[in-house]
Amino acid sequence: MNLYRFWQFYFHLPVFVRLLLTVLITMLLFGTVIHLIEPEHFPSVFDGIWWAFVTGSTVGYGDYVPLSAMGKVLAIFLILAGGGVVTFYMATISAGTIKQEQELSKGRVEYKGKDHIIFVGWNERTKQLVDTIHKKDFDVQIVLIDQSLDNLAFQKHYIHFIRGNATEDEILKKANIDEAKYVVITSDPNKKERQADQTSILTTLAVKGNNPNVYIISEILTKEQITNAKRAGADSVIRSNDFMSTLFFQEIFRDEPVKPFDVLLEVLGNQQFHHILLPPEMKGYTFLECSDYYVSLEQILIGIMRDGELMLNPPFDTKLKDNDYLLVLTSL
Repeated sequence: MNLYRFWQFYFHLPVFVRLLLTVLITMLLFGTVIHLIEPEHFPSVFDGIWWAFVTGSTVGYGDYVPLSAMGKVLAIFLILAGGGVVTFYMATISAGTIKQEQELSKGRVEYKGKDHIIFVGWNERTKQLVDTIHKKDFDVQIVLIDQSLDNLAFQKHYIHFIRGNATEDEILKKANIDEAKYVVITSDPNKKERQADQTSILTTLAVKGNNPNVYIISEILTKEQITNAKRAGADSVIRSNDFMSTLFFQEIFRDEPVKPFDVLLEVLGNQQFHHILLPPEMKGYTFLECSDYYVSLEQILIGIMRDGELMLNPPFDTKLKDNDYLLVLTSL
């Protein structure tokens, strides 16, 4: 019964562990036997085990050699049995490593880390955002959930890929949603605007249901769905259409040959926005005084967030209050 339980336990171990134990037991057995057969040539069990490993791995240093007929027969069995086990062990490790890498690129491997950022949807915006994050802090762990990709090479993008629908609990669990710090939900460019917004809202509901404490940033295309996204649990809603519409309008009605917005977008590509809580010592400062301070740091103060309302370029005499957030533009 005890032997049965041992074999039951043994065969429930991972294949790598089973093979390693088999190699160790085999070498220990042959090393002990050769010590008993030729104690004068193998003074200790350790010397026998050393000989077993060197012979079984086909390295063959030749520092220990059996001289008796029985010792040579044992060496033959070691080469046949031990060499095969060691070779099979190494081949299994190699095959397992390749398989693990393939499974990882296909999005089938669960993520085990924590305090990571989850991106939902793979598109140009996501690519640029991932690159920007890695330029700022390469150690930030990023998990991507997408059902349109068949594979994504980790070595190229340095993100953990999970293939599937982010509205499904099973997929969110594979991305370790319970330990995530942020979730960024981007709109699906292959769907119509209203349909894409509905998917984003449904994803927000699924994420919030699995982790009420995670901070969710959701991209919404239509103005009518902003309220629904916030009701679903989005902490921040981004409307990319507003900014693009403004650029198109300016392009249509400009008369100058110069393209200022092309230059502006190129410059902003090398800048980064920061959302900073007003330092206590700046309470009562005017917007102009605060702007002068950030200019001295080679940064630009462009607005204030107060009670959920964004004020871009407010009057210079605007007094700053507690709980105000400063929107600051800095170089990457």
